[in-house]
Amino acid sequence: MPLWRRGVGSSDRESRAIAAGEASAEAAAAELEASLAVPPDLTAAAFFDVDNTMMMGASIFHFARGLAARKYFTTSDLAGFAWQQLKFRIGGKEDAEGIRSSREQALSFVAGRSVEELVTLGEEIYDELMADRIWSGTRALAQMHLDAGQRVWLVTATPVELARIIARRLGLTGALGTVAESVDGVYTGRLVGDLLHGPGKAHAVRALAAREGLNLRRCTAYSDSVNDVPMLSVVGTAVAVNPDQGLRDVARARGWEIRDFRTGRKAARIGVPSVLGAGAVAGALAAGMAYRRRGRS
Repeated sequence: MPLWRRGVGSSDRESRAIAAGEASAEAAAAELEASLAVPPDLTAAAFFDVDNTMMMGASIFHFARGLAARKYFTTSDLAGFAWQQLKFRIGGKEDAEGIRSSREQALSFVAGRSVEELVTLGEEIYDELMADRIWSGTRALAQMHLDAGQRVWLVTATPVELARIIARRLGLTGALGTVAESVDGVYTGRLVGDLLHGPGKAHAVRALAAREGLNLRRCTAYSDSVNDVPMLSVVGTAVAVNPDQGLRDVARARGWEIRDFRTGRKAARIGVPSVLGAGAVAGALAAGMAYRRRGRS
């Protein structure tokens, strides 16, 4: 008579059945995972601008808003700095000395603060003001490259610490950004080199490609701004995302793909940050804070 009919060892049979079921499920899951694994594509990668490409508006502007909310400076200061720079950008009245001063003093509003403190604040401000501003369409493009086994980097004028937070939260490989000088973990208020803007982005992509063994002809770059034509031009595939008119014209002339995820309402809402850009806002904020310090001294 079968053991199950005799009522003998029923608990033992149940334990073995459970073990068999779990082992079978684990083996099936392992087989599925192996079948879905994508071999890494070590010579191809994708590079994404951040402001108005990956994120609605300027990331440094959102970061500054978060700092203003924490009393690092006032919201009226923030508005004043942004408006001053907007007048420069539209009226074309920026002089060489003004540009040099803004670049030298960019991010000086964090001078004396620790890198650790600003990274912690960046994590908080990302959750508060940035996470909901990621373009889902651009995020999907980045995921497409990841699913193909390619690495994906952000390339932005935003401070590299903030850029890395955004990249990490999006599950990307890493970020290239503006490097602020620090000594013993404390910001000096000076930049290492210059803002990562315009031709600087192209140099950064070339340098990373050389270090990582990438074939730039197999790489793809995405941006919204005509300022990033140098970066877009060094890769094999360039894509204009939410492009300004200048980039739209270049993309059409060169046969580059154009992706636009904006609606009229969204485009209107982010208009000012779009005009300013990350580098401009960073420079405006820094110059404004430096001006206030000089006025008090």
